[in-house]
Amino acid sequence: MAFLVDIKTSFPKHYYNQEELTGALLKVWGDKIKNHARIETLQKNVLVESRHLSMPLEGYFEEMTFGQRNKLFIEVATEIGRKAISDVLEANNLNPEDISSIWSNTVTGFSIPSLEARIMNLLPFKTDTKRVPMMGLGCMAGVAGINRVSDYLLGHPKEAVIFFSVECCSLTFQMGDLRVANLLSTALFGDGAAAVLMVGDEHPLALKAPLELKDSLSIFFRDSEDTMGWDVSEKGLSIILNKNVPEVTERELPGPMNKFLSERKISLSEIKSFFAHPGGPKVMLALEKVLDLPEGGLTHSWESLKKNGNMSSVSVLDIFLRNLELYRKNPEEYRGHLAMSVAMGPAFSAELGLFKWN
Repeated sequence: MAFLVDIKTSFPKHYYNQEELTGALLKVWGDKIKNHARIETLQKNVLVESRHLSMPLEGYFEEMTFGQRNKLFIEVATEIGRKAISDVLEANNLNPEDISSIWSNTVTGFSIPSLEARIMNLLPFKTDTKRVPMMGLGCMAGVAGINRVSDYLLGHPKEAVIFFSVECCSLTFQMGDLRVANLLSTALFGDGAAAVLMVGDEHPLALKAPLELKDSLSIFFRDSEDTMGWDVSEKGLSIILNKNVPEVTERELPGPMNKFLSERKISLSEIKSFFAHPGGPKVMLALEKVLDLPEGGLTHSWESLKKNGNMSSVSVLDIFLRNLELYRKNPEEYRGHLAMSVAMGPAFSAELGLFKWN
């Protein structure tokens, strides 16, 4: 089996509360949107209090080409990705040379060579380290990355692997786009990075790992490409975000999820911890119904959304970390209990992971 040993997060240094961001947007869009209350309402309704951004706030309102923004993406993503990786290695007394494979993920910029290659020039990973860059899975990539690394470790039980995800969502900001989807995106998304350390069951760190990944499920919903994703043009990345995401979640997710659990003779009530991506308030309310939780039951997801906004694939890794921090304070309360990760992304699709606390 595969074991999740630790997670560390890292963020850009620029941090703003929602009031500051709302005020700046009203200045920029004030003469284009007559109803200022519309912006203020959107900014409040997403329940985000603060977010990390990749550059100072005033920089977002200056003319920049797609190329200039993408160059900044590479700089910031490399910096915060390296920091998250360094922190997770140091916390577990490992060196880069101890890692057999490094997996990277992003959906908010383009980097060729990919991000893990750039970081390998900054940290002394072995030159024969296996590299696996991922792209295009969007918000569900945090769960998908852990699941795919687990698949790999089944065949490489003595190895240690780093999976890291970096998202600079704010750099996709489109000042001239006044569609509701872009207004919502501007209210919701933030930037960050997270690095996950995983090992196979014959690695020494498996004995101290808090979580064992027991199984996983990939779900693909046909003919739903217009639900979530990006339009790519000379201006950069423009958000595709259909208002029916909560409805699709509530309608389509229960069937395959319940089948997955029933085939393993597990009831939903046996799941004691949830690592659920916080797409936004309406999506989380839909997820709470699907997961048979009371409103507000996804405590760590709501808290992550409030403090950091929606960081796409990084958010669910931040939620894993929040659970890990509580586990370390009182492991006996968790030991032997089941946990489940869940996130959705473009296509429309979803990933689930079934865990056991050790």
